[in-house]
Amino acid sequence: MTTRIQRRNRRKILDAALEVFSAQGFRGATLDQIAGVAGLSKPNLLYYFDSKEAMHRALLDELLDIWLAPLRAMNPEGDGRAEIMAYMRRKLQMSREYPRESRLFANEVLQGAPRLGDEISGDLKTLVDETAALIRRWIKAGQIARIDPYHLIFSIWALTQHYADFDAQIRMIRDGADPMDGAEPYLEELFDRLLKP
Repeated sequence: MTTRIQRRNRRKILDAALEVFSAQGFRGATLDQIAGVAGLSKPNLLYYFDSKEAMHRALLDELLDIWLAPLRAMNPEGDGRAEIMAYMRRKLQMSREYPRESRLFANEVLQGAPRLGDEISGDLKTLVDETAALIRRWIKAGQIARIDPYHLIFSIWALTQHYADFDAQIRMIRDGADPMDGAEPYLEELFDRLLKP
């Protein structure tokens, strides 16, 4: 049984690893960097996780649960347009609340998803296929416009996660303004027009 101190240290290490991996990517991150951010010695780090890979994998496992939740929350019995708009809002909120996690996932995918390939081609693909079938049903019922369900999902991902993944770029272009400032009304109008039958 793990003690409170062990749970706290494990969380501290994962938070530090998230900080380093989201900034440096998997290849650029080192155990020394993670230990420094965590304020622990490298041997202490290795007591909890036997490798950099183990820390990265633990973070990705946590992230997948968080990342898939909004897609799973879509109500098949709800109004199609309202459900898709709610999904878009949840994804934008996640970019606001979990920017480091978004960058961690983006870095993994940019490297060809070597540690997440099975989950992406397995659970994520299944969930996206099911959601695409649901969107087709809403299209057939006349609730939303005739659009490609997969590209709709990809567009929601791209347009919401951009605010987390490219935060630095947006801040530079907007003179340090909050990257999310004005994003929600803009995306609401964009997707509302796209979805209108």
